Amino acid sequence: MATLYVVATPIGNLEDITFRAVRILREIGTLACEDTRTTRKILQRYEIPRPARMIAYHEHNEQRVTSGIMRLLDRGEDVALCSDAGYPGISDPGYRVIAAAAEQGHRIEVIPGAGAVQPALLASGLPSTTFTFKGFPPRRTGARRKFLLAERDSIHTLVFFESPRRVHGLLKDALSVLGDRRAAVCIELTKKFEEVHRGWLGELSAQFIEARIRGEATVVIAGHHPKFMRVSS
Repeated sequence: MATLYVVATPIGNLEDITFRAVRILREIGTLACEDTRTTRKILQRYEIPRPARMIAYHEHNEQRVTSGIMRLLDRGEDVALCSDAGYPGISDPGYRVIAAAAEQGHRIEVIPGAGAVQPALLASGLPSTTFTFKGFPPRRTGARRKFLLAERDSIHTLVFFESPRRVHGLLKDALSVLGDRRAAVCIELTKKFEEVHRGWLGELSAQFIEARIRGEATVVIAGHHPKFMRVSS
């Protein structure tokens, strides 16, 4: 059976790539990536020759391209998969082809590397012993509040990805549904202008009403524990 390499790539700082990932990218003949232009920056930075075959694999063509990748694997050809940043399949395209490869018995080798969840969790100063990663919340207020309601009584620290345009909406709804808890908003993680804003949800919600954010944010919210919650006076 062939091998599907799931390669984690930097989320910002291009130095956050492993020697192993560089080696795989040098050796692989077929590379499927979310955006070939983004991946080329990594190849150029580390003087990695362009693979013989580069395939665009994104949310709009995932089903069709998965079939093509499976044909390559079935012929015994190894394939590497990467997204624009972090791990393929973690709030990025990748799950479909990974699941298909696993079902067909192909070897799946994950090349660990950078991701936003752990850096944000640790930078938040909130408990990291147990946490729940929730990915991207729904865009609409009603659905987002229902989404948050499911975690209202959970003791686990909550981690979300969010687009810069909806950070305030998430903070506002979290305050309404979860109550005023300790939280952190992490922006531009690993990049030159990395920022981590810590405080109570009430304070952060007010702070981000008109804030202009570049790049995706990672929001960390404390679980249901008296130490990290306060009652409004």
